[in-house]
Amino acid sequence: MSQQQRPDNVSIDEIPVDIDNTQSAEVDPADIPDEIESITRGLAGEQPPTNPIVVLKAARWWYLQGKGGTDPAFQWAIEWARHLATDTPSDVERFDEFLEYLVTVGFADERHELR
Repeated sequence: MSQQQRPDNVSIDEIPVDIDNTQSAEVDPADIPDEIESITRGLAGEQPPTNPIVVLKAARWWYLQGKGGTDPAFQWAIEWARHLATDTPSDVERFDEFLEYLVTVGFADERHELR
């Protein structure tokens, strides 16, 4: 392994996971890595990512740093990855919850700014 990992900050890729803050439900927009922010914003955009591995990378981060399995960003990323893998329609209600959550996290002042 080329980088040193401390017990409170581990990673399986370049995106660090702060163990002390896992599933704290308190996500500060300043703490969101640029790559995760970009993927998450993409999931809210007109042309969301089409690579399920990229989407799952964001899902993993939101699961660990957000509200766990109940985190709306995690749930939408998983839903979108399912849609990509199976080519079945995605859950519009889950998408609406995701957009509202992004406003509460501070990605936008209003939902319509995300698209």
